[in-house]
Amino acid sequence: MSAVRVVLVDDNPDFVGTAADFMAQDPGIEIVGLATSGERALELVAAHQPDLVVMDLAMPGMGGLEAARRLKACRPAPLVIILSLHDDEAYRRRSRQAGADGFIAKSEFGEKLLPLIHRLSTKQAA
Repeated sequence: MSAVRVVLVDDNPDFVGTAADFMAQDPGIEIVGLATSGERALELVAAHQPDLVVMDLAMPGMGGLEAARRLKACRPAPLVIILSLHDDEAYRRRSRQAGADGFIAKSEFGEKLLPLIHRLSTKQAA
């Protein structure tokens, strides 16, 4: 099976760098783009056609929910995982309504993100 091609999006450049380093250690993941805004994420998705976008919910300008809605209108639409500092059911619900395939609280990033990526990509391939 080929690597899951990922665009990572967060308005905190330090988080983007750390998260990209963490994710790149998994041989089943290939980081194809890094962005610090929803607008830039849309550009990278158009250019690279990733399998998955991992994106912060709250960003200046176009936030993760609006970007997720726009990404899900693309054909083919990438999988979308929303990240948030706030592990709240309202945010989870709003993420699902925007079309996100998953939601991870940033406090659980290290333990839950990679298993979720592999579960979603396996489901999508089936």
